[in-house]
Amino acid sequence: MSGLFNDDLKRRVKDANDILDLVRSYGIELKRTGRSWKACSPIHQEKTPSFNVNPEIQCFKCFGCGKSGDVFSFVMEHERVEFPEALRMLADRVGIIVETDPAAY
Repeated sequence: MSGLFNDDLKRRVKDANDILDLVRSYGIELKRTGRSWKACSPIHQEKTPSFNVNPEIQCFKCFGCGKSGDVFSFVMEHERVEFPEALRMLADRVGIIVETDPAAY
């Protein structure tokens, strides 16, 4: 399904959305731990923080459930949407206009 969008659009949307800012925009309180940031997982219930965000490589990892990924993966998991909707949501967030790639049809 991600073939509906060209690679340049995907790259621009990904580059324009800082993962730390994105996670914080969901009201998740992150605490700095060395180079990464930590919080209780927004993916599953837990009492001890196992959710890590690494802004240097723009990814997240939950050591509690094993889920990990980039800004697209985070939105897909948190919002329970597929890639096309996650891309549109992230593009809207930063003011990028999304058009599907006609070559994909």
